[in-house]
Amino acid sequence: MSWLWVGGGVVGALLRYALSKWIGERWMLTFPLATLFINVSGSFLLGWFTRWLGVIWPHAQPAAMLLLGSGLCGAYTTFSTFTYECTMLFREGRVNAALWYIAASACLGFAASAVGLFGLPG
Repeated sequence: MSWLWVGGGVVGALLRYALSKWIGERWMLTFPLATLFINVSGSFLLGWFTRWLGVIWPHAQPAAMLLLGSGLCGAYTTFSTFTYECTMLFREGRVNAALWYIAASACLGFAASAVGLFGLPG
């Protein structure tokens, strides 16, 4: 039965597609901004869901985490696209852009996850 909850991934995948398309059409950058935004915002959402589902919906937390964590956030974020885009930046000789992308993804993703999980410091 748990696999049905992970079906929330359909919404995450559709949201990722729509947002990638919208960002790509709006800013037309050669830097992979859409994937960076999606992965950072998905990191925040996973942290936030982990923190607040225990408070808001404690009796349903395991199913809710399957739906919103594994399903929605798992399909919304995309490690494979990130690694592909990094590889292409390196292949095009854009080493600085690739290194900035890797650093920004790791640092911002970690920070967004921590803010979602623990809230803003102070």
